[in-house]
Amino acid sequence: MTAHKRNPAGRRRRKRSERSVKHQLMGGLAALAAFAAVGGAVVAWLPSDSAPTSAALKPVESPKPQGTAGAPEREETSESPEPEESGAPSGPATTPLPRSGPGTFVTAPGGSGRVGRGTPLRYRVEVEKGITITPEDVAAQVERTLSDPRGWTADGHSAFQRVSGGPTDFVVRLATPATVDRICAEGGLDTGGKVNCSVNHQVMVNLRRWVLATEFYRKDVVGYRSLIVNHEVGHFLGHGHVTCPGEGQPAPAMMQQIKGLLGCVPNVWPYDSDGRLLTGPSAP
Repeated sequence: MTAHKRNPAGRRRRKRSERSVKHQLMGGLAALAAFAAVGGAVVAWLPSDSAPTSAALKPVESPKPQGTAGAPEREETSESPEPEESGAPSGPATTPLPRSGPGTFVTAPGGSGRVGRGTPLRYRVEVEKGITITPEDVAAQVERTLSDPRGWTADGHSAFQRVSGGPTDFVVRLATPATVDRICAEGGLDTGGKVNCSVNHQVMVNLRRWVLATEFYRKDVVGYRSLIVNHEVGHFLGHGHVTCPGEGQPAPAMMQQIKGLLGCVPNVWPYDSDGRLLTGPSAP
């Protein structure tokens, strides 16, 4: 048998090759660890709902037109008051605002007790047909206004009582702008589709003002409704227009606040909580 000779050079080459493989393996593991670290950071930066879902991939449909056949005409408006305070029976976002109506009315049922001293003035509350606000809701607001101790009963001789039948002294009517214009014109008043009036024993309340108020009452639409009632019933009682008494003073209820506050602060009541009349210099 022939013996093989040892080859020192070959052993050295094998050792170098093994060391090279080890270095490559360690370098690959290090690179993989670095990649995992970077990848983990990227995942941490992504929002939890970043992955698309089938719902997210669905096309968005355009809104459908709001008008339907036979629906009342809706007047476009740039007025967009703040939402009404809680407890309001309806809000600007949900109440249709027809420009005109049939001119016939529904009377609020029931009645109220007498408020104030003296012989009560009997009144009805009516809402024009086609308006989505109920007569009961309007009657409740009118009753609260006329029974408030800061209202006209504070004069010591005015009294009110709501009825739904029999003789009446005046009627409070919520109506569309066109109907308000027509009835107010019978008394020689031009309401221009925008404001209210008191004429021929009728307190005519414009639907737009009831729902949208004015820029000074965008955050208190319900309060503005009391101002409408107090102002127009004030005319029925014989009170004329006044203006702001001074900077920072409460705006009188008989001031035409829809035209501006002229330095006064918003106020809807004829009297203050101490029974003092809130008034100012006479105005046209």
